[in-house]
Amino acid sequence: MNFRLKGMRGVGLGLSSIALFQLSLGAAIAQTVPNTANTAAYKTESPIKHVIVIIGENHSFDNVFATYEPKHGHGIWNLRSMGIVNADGTPGPNFSLAQQQAASDTQTNEFLLNPAKTTLPGNVLPAPLTGGPKTSYITGNSLALAQQSENGLPDEYYQYLVAGGTGQASHVPDQRITNVTALPPGPFQLTNGSTFGYHDYSASPVHRFYQMWQQLNCDVKHATPARPSGCDSSLFSWVETTVGAGANGDAEPANFSTEYSPTAKTTGEGSTALGFYNMKTGDVPYFKDLADRYAISDNFHQSVNGGTGANHIMLGHGDALWFSDGAGKPLAPPHNTLVAAGSKNAGIVDEVENPNAAAGTNNWYSEDGYGGGSYGSASYGGGSYSNCADTTQPGVAPIANYLKSLPHPIRSNCEAGHYYLLNNYNPGYFGNGNNAYIDNSPNNTVFTIPPSSVPSIGDSMIAANVSWKYYGDQWNNYVNDPYQLNYGAQGANTDEYCNICNPFQYDTSIMSKPAVVAAHIQDTTNLYADIKAGTLPAVSFVKPSGLVDGHPSSSKLDLFEGFSKKIVDAVKANPELWKDTAIFITFDEGGGYYDSGYVQPVDFFGDGTRIPFIVVSPLAKKGHVSHDYTDHVSILKFIERNWKLKPVSNRSRDNLPNPIAERRNAYVPANSPAIGDLFDLFDFDHSRNQWQ
Repeated sequence: MNFRLKGMRGVGLGLSSIALFQLSLGAAIAQTVPNTANTAAYKTESPIKHVIVIIGENHSFDNVFATYEPKHGHGIWNLRSMGIVNADGTPGPNFSLAQQQAASDTQTNEFLLNPAKTTLPGNVLPAPLTGGPKTSYITGNSLALAQQSENGLPDEYYQYLVAGGTGQASHVPDQRITNVTALPPGPFQLTNGSTFGYHDYSASPVHRFYQMWQQLNCDVKHATPARPSGCDSSLFSWVETTVGAGANGDAEPANFSTEYSPTAKTTGEGSTALGFYNMKTGDVPYFKDLADRYAISDNFHQSVNGGTGANHIMLGHGDALWFSDGAGKPLAPPHNTLVAAGSKNAGIVDEVENPNAAAGTNNWYSEDGYGGGSYGSASYGGGSYSNCADTTQPGVAPIANYLKSLPHPIRSNCEAGHYYLLNNYNPGYFGNGNNAYIDNSPNNTVFTIPPSSVPSIGDSMIAANVSWKYYGDQWNNYVNDPYQLNYGAQGANTDEYCNICNPFQYDTSIMSKPAVVAAHIQDTTNLYADIKAGTLPAVSFVKPSGLVDGHPSSSKLDLFEGFSKKIVDAVKANPELWKDTAIFITFDEGGGYYDSGYVQPVDFFGDGTRIPFIVVSPLAKKGHVSHDYTDHVSILKFIERNWKLKPVSNRSRDNLPNPIAERRNAYVPANSPAIGDLFDLFDFDHSRNQWQ
């Protein structure tokens, strides 16, 4: 699973203050646990009594909806409507709008958001490389083992779990892609109906914080009426091939090349980021059907530039988390410091991001990564934290200065002395409630964030007695196997729970209280039972496991379609539940895939590219495409408006106003920064008298 640390296991740095704080809380702190089935008592703003949020992995809006044509005369912004590609996936008359460029950043003392650019060599994309399994992740391609391990698919989808391998070596030009070594310098169709089918595994682009800022290529000098923020998204392939997913402080290899060569070291990606699926030729059939029959947004965004962990954190908190002593006091993270002294994981790490170019390189970041060694070996590297209130810190000033330069200057929303987590680190707790940060087992890694005091939407709902649950696929296995040692074992659990995806697993207010954990964090087996029994809570967050979450390379989009379909079909099979339920289907982030849409700067952390957002509900506007500007925190705003809750905190993004669209551009908030609350995707008027 290349989007997170292998197994995402816990960590121990041995800070005695955290241990004492954890012990002082005790396991028996009393707290009233609301009745998760009692939704009728809530006075809601709308007829919606149940919201189910299903979060997949790593696809931008254009990667999925590039050629989608809405019904009922609704407009849409995608590659086809912009003329960037034709309906058959070939380059369109306006292909140059998405043209990718090469650039130069050799400055060791400054990170460049808008480096000097030239055309790509030969005016073609670096060849996209292979990613994913050669055959299947299921041992022996065993259908029985797939069914034993994963219960989140309809029967007809299990065949896709044991098929679709690349049939090639890793990180070589993907010969399944038409014209792979001579692609024009912009978006290309992944599938072709013969050598590359929709049900095949694809590769995964880089999707880290500073990389995504740089890929957007933001500068007010680029501003247009369509993109007043000046982000033209012209550096996706260049960032992929010059730095990729980071090197944990390692020097650039002597034989490094930005083009694939059998004798040269590369980032292993090529121009994977420019690939897209084509609904007009039959790709993504289930999500197309939902879009036709219900409602979607073509202006919904990942809330943080970067990957899985930071975006799930923002979804749950409306805010970023920061390094602390585990008791609410901000501290500086390890910076060229010995950690885990006396254990097998002992080593020197640098957990502070530094995207400045290493000496003698073109854009090879000085310190960036998820963390190097651990799991019983010496630790090194790290990256992932930035003190973004301090413009002398690496990478900070260019973003802060850009935000200030906008016609309506944007605050960074960074507090002094706080090192914010920008990428994927383990949460501070295991599923069993133990403090993962101070765990010194050799099965752990040191790259984790201490237990957090930042409030979440879970805290808000508990305080207001609004029922909720986070349903994590494979949670039950994870609780009993916190290091996921059985992951991948023949005949045992072959699937993986995603701990960095659970926003509440970072929080002391939730995880230190066993009764609260038991009431609010459960396996998806409980989800299916609650749907059938009609005992679903008011708000449900649902996360697939690693095999079916749709993440490129480690999963497939068709498997996430199947996971979503099983839930939608189950809710529809319970008419009493279906009539007042809204199912939100979205993704954690764009996965590093290119997107042509407008990006609004909201604060230092984002926003990032557009991602798909589908509303499935009998109360959704049929065939509607919403252009209101929204992001992950809009889900919190919907919950808060519907159940009459206050914003999570005085600094969380749910305090932002709803957007007022510019007169000439429905996609751009005139009152920026602003994000919507998703109410425009519904038609409540016809039933107003029934629920007031």
